[in-house]
Amino acid sequence: MSKQLLKDALDYHALPIPGKISVELTKPADTMRHLAMAYSPGVAEPCSQIALDPQMAYRYTGKGNSVAVISNGSAVLGLGNLGALASKPVMEGKALLFKRFANINAIDVLVDTQDVDTFVNTVSAIACTYGGINLEDIKAPECFEIERRLQALCDIPIFHDDQHGTAIVTAAALVNALEIQKKTLDNVNVVCLGAGAAAVACMKLLLEMGADPSRMLMLDRQGVIHSGRENLNEQKALFAVDTDKRTLDEAMQDCDVFVGLSGSDLVSQEMVKSMAPRPVIFACSNPDPEIKRELAMATRNDIVMATGRSDLPNQVNNVLGFPFIFRGALDVRASTINEAMKIATVNALAKLAREPVPESVLDAYSLIDLEYGPNYILPKPMDPRLMPIIAPAVARAAQASGVARCDIDDDYEEQLWGGVGFGADRNWR
Repeated sequence: MSKQLLKDALDYHALPIPGKISVELTKPADTMRHLAMAYSPGVAEPCSQIALDPQMAYRYTGKGNSVAVISNGSAVLGLGNLGALASKPVMEGKALLFKRFANINAIDVLVDTQDVDTFVNTVSAIACTYGGINLEDIKAPECFEIERRLQALCDIPIFHDDQHGTAIVTAAALVNALEIQKKTLDNVNVVCLGAGAAAVACMKLLLEMGADPSRMLMLDRQGVIHSGRENLNEQKALFAVDTDKRTLDEAMQDCDVFVGLSGSDLVSQEMVKSMAPRPVIFACSNPDPEIKRELAMATRNDIVMATGRSDLPNQVNNVLGFPFIFRGALDVRASTINEAMKIATVNALAKLAREPVPESVLDAYSLIDLEYGPNYILPKPMDPRLMPIIAPAVARAAQASGVARCDIDDDYEEQLWGGVGFGADRNWR
């Protein structure tokens, strides 16, 4: 970033009020009667009702429309282990996105420990406050254990967005990219450069959706993860295959799909040339991709390419997923966000990108035209159709898979289009 952009970023966070989120009142508080209802003695009756039936918390409190964005700061964006306090701007930013895109009341919660037991015990002890928990910027491999243990302990969605949000949006982009390239997921060679939380989740989801595990190669800093390697952790061991390939150069030969979730400038033009005809390249390292788009596109003209950058076509951006996934999950009081809900999001996102783009989106991005094709395989984040399309798909998948605890109204989509009714008392039980 330039000096001016750095200053602008600091000013944005500092002025006119420090931080990016605040608390708003949902009830009047102008008279003594209002105060008596809001606090003592008026709170006694809802407290009693909740003590008799915990589900009443969804009727009488904001639990049903609240998400905690929780981190220990052990893997902050591309900055590394900065600690809990230094992660606060990121967590406030995530809370802002929840509110801006899905009208969910999100609050950042920083847990100042990197001990897994302490973190899990702390989060599980406060989980009843919220309708869902978004884990963020927690390093691998601890993040896998933390999420797994919290899911077992809590009866609300526990969702590590660095894993699953990335996986869902990547999978949606890949569904469309492969269709454009006239290929199918079950019949392609996939190379994943990176073996962290996002990479593991991406490849797991692709396997759930039908990718062939024998045609998938994952690489870490030591090269290809193969069956002959020792001391692999539990997650990496899932992707150890019997192969004589050891390097990225070897892995890239005749591969159809490259997914990069690692570091900048690790893929050469020669590697791109060695790929199969009509390849898909997702170079998602931020801010600098594994290979620059202009370099890859200059190498061959049959590529469909995506990156993590907002200034390039086909940005793989988690904001296309997590706000609307939580919206749908909260509105049916889902106990978890399962594979069926993730795949429903993938399919809804992929389908939306194939629809005609409304004028409001073109105006928001100062575009004259935008249509499904090699340079448009994912919807834009400012597309107003995202919530009323994705949230119902997630809610219905939760109902069909048995993790929903209430139903959505017949006019649920209309409520989402109108921006009202979020966290409402829908057929509660």
